[in-house]
Amino acid sequence: MEKDWKKRLGVVYSTNPEFQFESEQDEVQETLSPHLQKLYVSLDRKNRKGKIVTLIEGFVGTEESLRSLAKELKSKCGVGGSAKDREILIQGDFRDRIMVLLEEKGFKVKRSGG
Repeated sequence: MEKDWKKRLGVVYSTNPEFQFESEQDEVQETLSPHLQKLYVSLDRKNRKGKIVTLIEGFVGTEESLRSLAKELKSKCGVGGSAKDREILIQGDFRDRIMVLLEEKGFKVKRSGG
């Protein structure tokens, strides 16, 4: 039994008999091809107890595609990391290596931050 009503919290009642509730998650985001995407690679240490991570931002696509790209980058760098909310975190300073790997895959890559 799915609790569909939780998705509708905060929705005002409609008297329109033809009203259909539309969930924001109904839209499936497609993954743009690499040559159409511009990714930003930077180093980050905010809220990470002083440890440096390489941050890749700007990915446009499905969560599955994001996780797949993150898995490939983590594997090629030999480190851990995570992927969520259109961002990939790679543990350590691998900014230059990741920029080369992403460019080889066809992405437009730009260094951002420090």
